[in-house]
Amino acid sequence: MNSKKILIVTRFFHPDITPRAFRAFELAKELSRQGHNVTVLTTKRDFDYTEIENKHKLTIKATVKNEPKELLGGGIKRAIRFSLKHFFLFPFIFLSRHFKNSLKKESDYDLLISIAHPYPVHFGVVLALNKNKLLTKTWIADCGDPFASEQEGRLKNPFYYKIIEKWFCEKTNFITIPIAEAKVAYPSMCQHKLKVIPQGFNFKDITPNYDLSKNKVPTFAYAGNLSPGIRDPRKFLDFLIETGKDFKLILYTRNKGFLLSYAEVLGQKLEFREYVPRDVLLKELGQMDFLLNLENKNTVQSPSKLIDYTLLERPILSIKPFDINKQTIMEFLNGDFTNALVLKNVEDYNIKNVAVQFLALNKKEL
Repeated sequence: MNSKKILIVTRFFHPDITPRAFRAFELAKELSRQGHNVTVLTTKRDFDYTEIENKHKLTIKATVKNEPKELLGGGIKRAIRFSLKHFFLFPFIFLSRHFKNSLKKESDYDLLISIAHPYPVHFGVVLALNKNKLLTKTWIADCGDPFASEQEGRLKNPFYYKIIEKWFCEKTNFITIPIAEAKVAYPSMCQHKLKVIPQGFNFKDITPNYDLSKNKVPTFAYAGNLSPGIRDPRKFLDFLIETGKDFKLILYTRNKGFLLSYAEVLGQKLEFREYVPRDVLLKELGQMDFLLNLENKNTVQSPSKLIDYTLLERPILSIKPFDINKQTIMEFLNGDFTNALVLKNVEDYNIKNVAVQFLALNKKEL
């Protein structure tokens, strides 16, 4: 095997607790394990990477200037913050220039993988390539969610998003997306560049640890973003109240404001917890009787947490937030998991196979 010189460009990276940080970190470690010379370019953070660099044989350059702080506060400030983010991609838009400036100093990579969210990371690569033709032989823009296409339940994106999307799509060699269903969300001019590469997991990191005797009542959890009108558990919570059954639901989320009234009604049956490092989260989720998935309204996004849930060998209660199946919910509360969601082709998510798919693109020509 010929060793490749690889650059991963990402805003979010370990120890950040986001799907994109996990994507970048796992990919970097596996590409290095497979014998490649891997450099990670990310933003400045108060974290010493020395131990990680030595352990995983990585070069981590956390030198990119960060985006400005978001405008905090309620009322008018909240409206201003939303407008700046929706119409001008503030504050992440500043990363375009910051990554461009850092990438001007890099050269001679066989493969560059830039990871979004946020999309200005990709924009920074375009700007850098315009100035630095020797930056890389192949550029892969990895996209978790679509950029320009309207995502159901959200305000329609401005028309100029599509112009920006076409601009960066024309420059990249490949665009990687996690599921095939997402292809329809991208413009026709870049369809030939789309490659499906799912989220990658190191299966050795996940050890089932369920203890049948631990939970006195049905205990289950959800981990991730919640938001009104999108990933919205209120109808589900209403039905749980209606059942009158005893249970324990734990929500690991930062978006609990619109659910606080349910905490008052449910008391100890509902618990909010802050995000925790992934290794801690997996141990805690592994002790649940089952795990909750809130399905997206659209088919162009799929939560990566389903792979973690599957590898933990915990039954998955997957519900449509606005069309809940009461019978299935009752079955789960009664310990009947016949209708649990079963994820197929789990081996596709093995980080070893995911890394190989990225490397294969380095050898292809459009």
